[in-house]
Amino acid sequence: QLQVVESGGGLVQPGGPLRLSCAASGITWDHYDIGWFRQAPGKGTEGISCTRRDNSSTYYADSVKGRFTVSRDNAKNMVYLQMNNLKPEDTATYFCAADRDYYTVQAMCAMTQEYLLSVWGRGTLVTVAS
Repeated sequence: QLQVVESGGGLVQPGGPLRLSCAASGITWDHYDIGWFRQAPGKGTEGISCTRRDNSSTYYADSVKGRFTVSRDNAKNMVYLQMNNLKPEDTATYFCAADRDYYTVQAMCAMTQEYLLSVWGRGTLVTVAS
């Protein structure tokens, strides 16, 4: 059964870094595009970074561009989100999602409803505060 699990969330000071991980099981990881989404308290879900299964294309939302970097290790079935220069407005629950259909990375990141993609993790909370 396809499953993804996020980890690495926690409390970090403004300006600090944090790395999130997304582990997959039950799938051939390199057959899936991967997306990172987040939901801040009281707000809707935002697609912040989506990457193609072959690493040929990656999308970043303007809100994180230049600060966040996604990487994937298909051999280990892992995807990482390196977050630098974190801001209080980055406080949110971060989700990893995967799908094997072919979309542009921009289109995938616009699919913020869970039913639109094959699988979503349960999320990991990131709190940016001093």
